Amino acid sequence: MNSPISRVVVLDQQLPEALPVQRVEVRRITIDPHTALGAHVHNGPVFGNIVSGSAIYQQSAGSEPQVLHPGDVFYEPAVDEIIRFDTEAEGVTFLAYFPLTAGQEATLDLV
Repeated sequence: MNSPISRVVVLDQQLPEALPVQRVEVRRITIDPHTALGAHVHNGPVFGNIVSGSAIYQQSAGSEPQVLHPGDVFYEPAVDEIIRFDTEAEGVTFLAYFPLTAGQEATLDLV
């Protein structure tokens, strides 16, 4: 008999160090079409999944840009510069998951 439930691991990301997570903040983020966010850093790791639209994602200067579509997941390491998270004609909506330590608030700083 086949199970009515399917479980597939789509991302299993090792963090560079232990993180005493107290809470996880989840944000629905929408970016307008033709928006180039620019290089940025976060003060903690960010995990995300694309809900609609698409984004061009490039983690570092030496990495290849990739186009993220609905259902795709991504990881942005803490304090590492993210080169691109740019939208094209349809813009993008995604869920971003921020694991936070006690008293920490998620930040994004443009470089």
